[in-house]
Amino acid sequence: MATEQDDEDVACLAAWRAGDRAAGQRLFARYYDPVARFFRNKVGDASADLIQRTFLACLESLPRFRGDGTFRSYLFAIAYRQLCKNYRARKGDKIDLTSVSAFALDPSISGLIAEREEMRIFLASLREIPLELQVALELYYWEQCSVAEIAIALELPAGTVKSRLYRGRELLRAAIERLAASGDLAERTIDGMETWARAVRERCWQQQA
Repeated sequence: MATEQDDEDVACLAAWRAGDRAAGQRLFARYYDPVARFFRNKVGDASADLIQRTFLACLESLPRFRGDGTFRSYLFAIAYRQLCKNYRARKGDKIDLTSVSAFALDPSISGLIAEREEMRIFLASLREIPLELQVALELYYWEQCSVAEIAIALELPAGTVKSRLYRGRELLRAAIERLAASGDLAERTIDGMETWARAVRERCWQQQA
């Protein structure tokens, strides 16, 4: 079911295609923070370049967008392809993003600023699970994308997305238990996962200096 934001996106797209540049700027302004969140816990300092590449690719491919899904699913599909290109350019074409984690790809990334220990554990644990599962969970919890939208973004059947969300939650729980200094901290982090996800959504986290 289309949301009010989806309807606004459709109207902005129509105006943009008709030559209203301000409508395109409104779309980019609306989705800058979501795209920034998408990259920031995965690629560190490379996020600014990938954000720019994503919006440029969106602009270049816009004439081919047929409206099969929402605009944000289309934009996140571009962002995910840019992320995969980035990793494969650095690590080689044979890299398996279904099994390798963001931490394994780049352990030097310090992560995002977290004001609470539970949040720090939550963000670090996301980077410990396979990248495709991390992406699916972040789109679902951070961006509140539907299963259908995630399926379009990752070019997967909806049933596969549901399986990955389930598997991702299980592996995330295990990573939290492994990284937490105590069982009590792990329990607080696990019990508050949706709270930490909302906190990330509500604030555009800045990279640590």
